[in-house]
Amino acid sequence: MLFASIDIGSNAVRLLFSNVYVTDNQLPTAAKATLVRIPLRLGEDVFKTGKISEERIQKLIKTLEAFKLLIDVYNPLGFEACATAAMREAVNNVEIIERIKTEAGLDVRIIDGFEEAEIIRSSNNIDLNADYKTSMYIDVGGGSTEISILKNHKFVTCNSFNIGTVRLLNKKVEDESWEDMKNWLAEFKIDVGRINCIGTGGNINRLTKLFGDQIENTLTYTQLQFAYKQLKSIPLKERIEKMGLRPDRADVIVPAAKIFLTILKAAGIESLIAPKVGLADGLIYRLHKKYVKENKS
Repeated sequence: MLFASIDIGSNAVRLLFSNVYVTDNQLPTAAKATLVRIPLRLGEDVFKTGKISEERIQKLIKTLEAFKLLIDVYNPLGFEACATAAMREAVNNVEIIERIKTEAGLDVRIIDGFEEAEIIRSSNNIDLNADYKTSMYIDVGGGSTEISILKNHKFVTCNSFNIGTVRLLNKKVEDESWEDMKNWLAEFKIDVGRINCIGTGGNINRLTKLFGDQIENTLTYTQLQFAYKQLKSIPLKERIEKMGLRPDRADVIVPAAKIFLTILKAAGIESLIAPKVGLADGLIYRLHKKYVKENKS
């Protein structure tokens, strides 16, 4: 069963098509069919001026027009489009959503940080240590960081912080935001060394591929420290030419490493898993669940 989702983030806009099938243990598993990613950097406008510029609005609409054509061709069983931090904060977001509807023919829903965290948790093909009762999901985006806590696979709490990679690059993260996040995370130090930590987003996937265990998709705190120091010491041009990073990844990967390091240290976490899932994947699982519910005989 094919489903599609669009994630309009602060750094990039993604269109994901995934086939969902049910495994022997009766859990649905999604296999990516196609992923299209366009680095529009909506957050650069919003975090500087408070709104998205006309130039970027036009690029966004053209991108979504192309996405709509692909959706019409693929004809998935379900589809949803969501926008996150940059669109949440843009003072002209209502106008943009209306223009997307009129010009691109797509309904886009702006979600808050708590729903964003909930959707990301919907991805269930993650192999966790059954001996650890506490799990922490961390999604670092361009404009915000969402952290969710589960105990015995049941949701406990979550929080959203205005700390993101594009926001950091533009020096728009307040000291108070860092302190709020550290203080909130300190509550979970009682489980030090016994927390399943799941990191999501393109940056942590790339950091794990470059510096972690590619087979297990894990990255230790020590490896992350090394990665941060190494990448920070290399000029942007060399990150692109010698490390093979895309230009729109080469700059944000350093602040991403800093954010993850801060979180792991504050919560006393020694390593994380990077299962290569994100908001778009979570939307796919949620769409499948909705489809099954609506089509029960």
